[in-house]
Amino acid sequence: MEQDRFRQISKVLWIVLILNFAVAACKLFYGWVINSAGIMADGYHSFSDGSSNIIGLFGIWLASRPRDERHPYGHGKYETLASAGIALLLFLVCVKVLSESIKRFYHPVHPEVDAVSFAVMGVTLIVNIFVMLYERRQGRIFQSEILISDSLHTGADIFTTISVIIGLLAIRAGYPIVDPIVALFISIFIGYAGIEIIRSSSQILLDAAAIDKEQIWTIAMSVNGIEYCHKIRSRGRRGDIHVDMHCHMKRDISLEKAHEIAHAVEDTIKENIPGVKDVTIHIEPAPEDIPS
Repeated sequence: MEQDRFRQISKVLWIVLILNFAVAACKLFYGWVINSAGIMADGYHSFSDGSSNIIGLFGIWLASRPRDERHPYGHGKYETLASAGIALLLFLVCVKVLSESIKRFYHPVHPEVDAVSFAVMGVTLIVNIFVMLYERRQGRIFQSEILISDSLHTGADIFTTISVIIGLLAIRAGYPIVDPIVALFISIFIGYAGIEIIRSSSQILLDAAAIDKEQIWTIAMSVNGIEYCHKIRSRGRRGDIHVDMHCHMKRDISLEKAHEIAHAVEDTIKENIPGVKDVTIHIEPAPEDIPS
């Protein structure tokens, strides 16, 4: 099941990779032809989209490796680590676009905007919208951190493309200074997208709580035989969440019955919280004064 999930994610990434590089080639070539900093910046952003897909494919290949003695929890965090790699790539693109836009302020260039310029940007915008929606939908279906992070990356590309189109309209109206201003705006947007991906990925890599412990407590307490729960912890990423907790049970029940109740708690949590793969329960005898 897990291997099939990784194969499906890889298939999505290959499709998106081809589309992103096609879009990047169109933007970079036409931006070079008409000397537009805005279109070139957007092209670099699209190129980073495709490069991030390559990082994603490598991360998925590593994450799909089976569990072993040294990695009893599997290699799934490689997928999250690849998401962080995408963010680093975005930061590099941000610096590149920022430096180019500042250079244009000191050495202005007047782009030659025509109907073809709008056609190129319009078509690539439609492709980007399709890629973002497709990747986000598949990311939710397969609970993939890499696909969701990459869809955020493409989402940033959509907004930058729209800003480029607005810039082209301003240039056509006789305001060429708008071109480097748009490129500057794009660099800021790219940097922000990178920060958001780093923030999300770091939470998983640092084992931040994946589920509200109150939600886990409520579900566990609904199981007949549980007197109280505490020391509730959770960690992991979408589709691979691990929970551990301590559960109090009556002192006079048998070990067999306690084991049965613990399994009921585990099954109930998995049924009610999507993505939970493992629940570890430490059984304790209920104290005389159970906390309210």
